[in-house]
Amino acid sequence: MKDLQEKMFTFPEETNTAHVRLTTSRHNFNAMTVCFRFLTDLKRQYALFSLAVPSFPNGFLFYKNEDSFELCARDKCQIFEGLDFQLNKWHSVCGTWDAASGLVQVWLNGQHSSRKPASGHNIYGPVIIILGQDQDSYAGGFDVTQSFVGLMSDLHMWNYKLSPCEIRKYTNDGDYTKGNMLNWNSLDFQIIGSVQIENSPKHCQ
Repeated sequence: MKDLQEKMFTFPEETNTAHVRLTTSRHNFNAMTVCFRFLTDLKRQYALFSLAVPSFPNGFLFYKNEDSFELCARDKCQIFEGLDFQLNKWHSVCGTWDAASGLVQVWLNGQHSSRKPASGHNIYGPVIIILGQDQDSYAGGFDVTQSFVGLMSDLHMWNYKLSPCEIRKYTNDGDYTKGNMLNWNSLDFQIIGSVQIENSPKHCQ
């Protein structure tokens, strides 16, 4: 476990190998929220957060298309358009899903999308979570044209759907509840390839 407060992951180059692999002990989810901050100048598509189980490589996938965001649960994906995304700017993003409603939603800098249907069934099985690459197959299938190049920090994951008020607290870097599945202040991870840990300039006053 490592405290990454005021740190960031730097993904410096296009590659089909470099990524960060995260560890969580839970293997059955009926809801999920993932939040993080990132900066990039990429105009092409790329993967940000990829959670896979053996039966579903896109168990929970946070993906950026050229002009939209994409969120998947159990290989069922939805496109979210019209969110105010800019290059070379830090963005706070969150994705939510719960099996009870089957709906997914994206939040960008406190602005929420509509809620759209994905999967109404639990995500279960041995979980592999990867930052910076898209798992087209369980723990692999990386494609250089889907790799993330940029900066990422403040990653948290919860096994429930965060309330809108909690998401806004996260967006504003306020007194929010840290992730109970993944916690940036106590993160279990492995770096593969050219990813680096650096001080985050966004914390400078």
